[in-house]
Order: sequence, then structure tokens, then C-alpha cells
Amino acid sequence: MEALLIDQYFLGWIFAFLFGFLLLLNFKRKREKNNSTEFGTDHSNGYYIPENIAGSTDVIIVGAGVAGSALAYTLAKDGRRVHVIERDLTEQDRIVGELLQPGGYLKLIELGLEDCVNEIDAQRVFGYALYMDGKNTRLSYPLEKFHSDVAGRSFHNGRFVQRMREKAASLPNVRMEQGTVTSLVEKKGSVKGVQYKTKDGQELSAFAPLTIVCDGCFSNLRRSLCNPKVEVPSCFVGLILENIDLPHINHGHVILADPSPILFYKISSTEIRCLVDLPGQKVPSISNGELANYLKTVVAPQVPKQLYNSFIAAVDKGNIRTMPNRSMPADPHPTPGALLLGDAFNMRHPLTGGGMTVALSDIVLIRDLLRPLCDLHDSSTLCKYLESFYTLRKPVASTINTLAGALYKVFCASPDKARQEMRNACFDYLSLGGICSQGPIALLSGLNPRPISLFLHFFAVAIYGVGRLLIPFPSPKRMWLGARLILGASGIIFPIIKSEGLRQMFFPATVPLLTQSSPHSLRK
Repeated sequence: MEALLIDQYFLGWIFAFLFGFLLLLNFKRKREKNNSTEFGTDHSNGYYIPENIAGSTDVIIVGAGVAGSALAYTLAKDGRRVHVIERDLTEQDRIVGELLQPGGYLKLIELGLEDCVNEIDAQRVFGYALYMDGKNTRLSYPLEKFHSDVAGRSFHNGRFVQRMREKAASLPNVRMEQGTVTSLVEKKGSVKGVQYKTKDGQELSAFAPLTIVCDGCFSNLRRSLCNPKVEVPSCFVGLILENIDLPHINHGHVILADPSPILFYKISSTEIRCLVDLPGQKVPSISNGELANYLKTVVAPQVPKQLYNSFIAAVDKGNIRTMPNRSMPADPHPTPGALLLGDAFNMRHPLTGGGMTVALSDIVLIRDLLRPLCDLHDSSTLCKYLESFYTLRKPVASTINTLAGALYKVFCASPDKARQEMRNACFDYLSLGGICSQGPIALLSGLNPRPISLFLHFFAVAIYGVGRLLIPFPSPKRMWLGARLILGASGIIFPIIKSEGLRQMFFPATVPLLTQSSPHSLRK
């Protein structure tokens, strides 16, 4: 009897175990089903995409150059949790991104990053000296209304970027990691994060409600976020002249040479950067001495005589660098959960040194747009605010972009007589002083980036050129040349304006925006 009772207990235990196991299995299946709805599986890449990441990351930033580092610091100061992924956190040696215009420095102050130009031997810049055919004129920034510290700055780009990275990484809510982002993680047309390889080669995924891509001119992510139309109008050949001062102290020097401009500016107390522009995409060979010969025979005779010997010495030293000059108008595909920024999004010819000013201005705008949003997981509201960014940035960015493209074309030598007249008229117009120099230099410096001012000054130069042709005797030949000059000027600026977007550039108020309900006034 006792043995029978034990068997019954044993069988009961087995049945209870089986029943419990079946209940647990059923519960697990239901939970997995719920998880697939809550997290969602992206069958294209086979990993889960969290919809809610409480206590994790608010913003992923791809790239820690000027734009990425400044953005990380700015958003983190506002309390956002930021994860920065940069392919190489060591100090880089670049030949561009070395001149910050006064307008960009003002944005740096606004972001609380002005001390990043300290302790890197940065040089103050107060304007430009323009040279052509043995003549020169000095154009000073209109800084009278600003604090004495406000000026342009020139420096080694790598030193500046490292200072910004250090400042961003000093904040407890910034995680800066070295790794290569290979793709964006998308679900149903919305970006949820990124896939990346760590420094050790481990493949990981990171998720956040907002991913901002600012990984530079070689971006491998921009194609899914914009329509990239990259042009390479020319290349820069970079040299460093040592232990010599420029003819005009604390001024950048622009030589209107043949075939295209030459730039000089100090990047430290003992070094002058020289950038020689070569039109087209083909550069003479460095290895066989063809480029050095070109610099000595074609370029050297056109540089200011005070710099000639140092220029030749720099060529003989052999540390010659080259890089293509890219331009790309901003043509985004507004994508929920993602944003493009910096050179990954928008490039212009570096002749005017406006790239960092545009990037820092964009960061100020993004900060102001995001401040009213306490919760970035509110995807519909976040998407509307981000779409507003692309229009609100246009007046400033398009002015600097258009000026860079138009000035480069005007400053290049040309066999066309009308283009020659336009180039001469531009130099003489800027030499007049007063509003004729202060207006354009205010545009160039980023202190007054207004599209209508750019448009008026550009055609004022063209009309000034026509007036010189018609005075004192308006012969039919001169009248025809004047007409060609106006047509040529139109052919330079209107295609650039078209690529930038006429309506967004000149009439942004006519573009629907979600800013009226924002506690921050974004239209100024």
C-alpha cells in the first residue's frame, strides 16, 4: 500500500513537471512573439532593432572631426547622452580646414568652444590681401562692432580637432569610441542606429532615436540620406613655408595667378601654408619631379617677391601634398531618425575658407531645434523638426556656398575677353574701399551671410565692369563686350543659385516649417 502511494506521488510529480514545462514553453513563445512586435526584426540584416532604449543613448554621432566633436559637446551640454564613433582618433595632418572665419569664431563662442583655439599656436586673421598683375589691395574684416577677441583664426587642423575631441570627451555623458561605421540600421524607412567595427575588428550595433552622420567628404553613408552630386573643379597643392612673415601681417593672401588662385596664410608662429590651385582633376606627377618643376617655373614667378625664396625652398624640401577640391550642394532625402552634417552633407570650394563656418552655424541651429524636445523618442515630432533644419540653414549656408563657387570662377584666369574684364572689375571694385570692399568681405567672413547682399554685390561688380567699358566712348565693340560680361556673370551665379535652391535661399519664409510652436524663435 505504501509502495503504491509512493508511485502515485511520483507519477503526480511527473505530470506536474510536464504540465509546468508546457505552460513555460507556451509563455516563452508568446513573449517571443511580443518581442518581435516590440523590437522588430530587420530580415535584411538579421538583428533586432530596439524601439525603446531607456537609459542608453540619445544621439549617435558618426565622425569626430570639427562638426562631430562640436556637435557632441553641444548636445551633451544640453543633457543628451551621446555616443561618438570615429574611424581614427589620432591627430590628423590635413592641408585644408585650417582657416576659421570670424563668423565661424562667433559660432564657436556661442557653443562655448572658443578656448579650443588656445594652446595650439593659432594665428589671428584680420582680413585678406589681394594681389593681381603687380598690384595689391588689403581688405579688412568689419570687426569694429565686436569684442577685440573676435577675428579669424588659422591653425593646424589636426591640433584644433584634437582640442575639440578632448573637450567633448571630458563630459561624462559623451562616449567617444574608435570604430568604423559600416551601415545604418533601418526599419520601415526609419534609421534606428548603426553597425560598426571596433578598433579590434569586433562587429557591433549601436542604437539611438537620432543618428547624425558627419563623417567627412569621403562619407560612405551619405548615399542613403541625400542625392550626392560631387564635383571636383580643381586640386590643391600644399606646401609649408618656414620662418618668414607674410607681407601683410595677420592677413590671408590671395594671388590671382594664371591659371588659378594661390593662397598664403599662417598656421603657426613659424609656418605659412601655401595652397596652389590647379584646375581640373589631374595633377602633375610628384615622383618624377614634374610637379616640382611646374611649381618653380609657372607658379613661383607669380608669388609676391618677399615670399619667392621661401617658396622655392619649400618646393626643394619636397614635402608636397595634394588633395582634390570637392563641391556638393545639399540635396537631402529627409529620413526619420537621421541627419547629415558637415562635409558629408554639403561642400563648397575651399577658396573662401567657409566650410567650418557653415558646419558650426548648422550645429547652433540643430541645438536650438532640439532643445524644446525633451524626448527624442517622439519620432513624429523629431522628424518634423529635423526637416525644418534643411530649410532654416539655407540662407547662411547657401550664401557662403554661392560666394565660394562664384569667386573661384571669377578669380580664375580665362582666355575669354569678357571673363578677363569681369576678373579685372572684381579686383578694382574691391580696391575701391568703403561699402565696395566691406560688403563683400562681410559676406566672405560669415559676419553678414545674406543672399540678397551677395546677389547685389556680384552684379554691382558686373555693372561696374560694364561702366568701365562704356566710359568715355561706348563703341559697338565695347557695348558687345559689356553685354557678354553681364551674360557671363549670369552664367556663373545663376547655376549655383539653382543648385542651392532659389526658394529656400531667398524666400525661406514661403517654405512650410514647424517652428511656430517652438519656444525658441528660429527665424531671425
